[in-house]
Amino acid sequence: MSEGLVGVEDRGPVRILTLADPRRRNALSVEMRRELRDAVRAATDDDTVRVLVLTGAEGFFSAGGDISSMSDDEQLGILRLQLLADLVEAMVAGPTPVIAAVEGGAYGAGLSLAAAADHVVAARDARFCASFGGVGLATDAGLAWTLPRRIGQGRAAEMILFGEVVDAEHAATIGLVERLAEPGGAVELALERAELLARRSRPALAATKEIFAAGHTDLRQVLVAEARAQRTLFTGPDFAEGVAAFREKRKPTFRA
Repeated sequence: MSEGLVGVEDRGPVRILTLADPRRRNALSVEMRRELRDAVRAATDDDTVRVLVLTGAEGFFSAGGDISSMSDDEQLGILRLQLLADLVEAMVAGPTPVIAAVEGGAYGAGLSLAAAADHVVAARDARFCASFGGVGLATDAGLAWTLPRRIGQGRAAEMILFGEVVDAEHAATIGLVERLAEPGGAVELALERAELLARRSRPALAATKEIFAAGHTDLRQVLVAEARAQRTLFTGPDFAEGVAAFREKRKPTFRA
């Protein structure tokens, strides 16, 4: 694993990005935000990386923003927010599926990162909290967009406005978490899920993510976006392989 505030490790077609500042519970300092943004961008530009797994070091996902480094410096504040915005945009709008593997806690902007992932795996003893209001702040990192899309407007408002801690079991019930793992097993389960995704068609996954990220609220817009994607995919090698595998009664081997 590479050194720095964000560890980078490849497991075949799966790249693991680890928030690595456990003394601060992996709080998102300016330096970590920059490293993580650059790491996500690099992964999405690398055709050998088919899935990203995002996790935190030493049993804790992220405590959110690094409050100890915050000040009333306006330019620094703008930089902090811009780095987070760039990061979340790369996760949500990028072509590579992102799986969040949550152990310990995902608080504040840590919750925002988890909610921005395409798939969330959490240990049964993990906790989630939109802790922004406790320090007099509003949401950031796109949480006011990602969280309602995951759990609905009412539940998202409750989490954000009240700032109450939500355990993993309840998070799974309301749709914030897709899969639960035993304590200490979130990364292992996330890697199993990532291996399944890595065997699927990369162009098809990218097209699907693009449709989701567009945030269409009108059915007609969705139908047009789907038709545009399908026209491209119908002529691609992965569709030909998928049809051949279906006819030959075998699993497809996608190479795109």
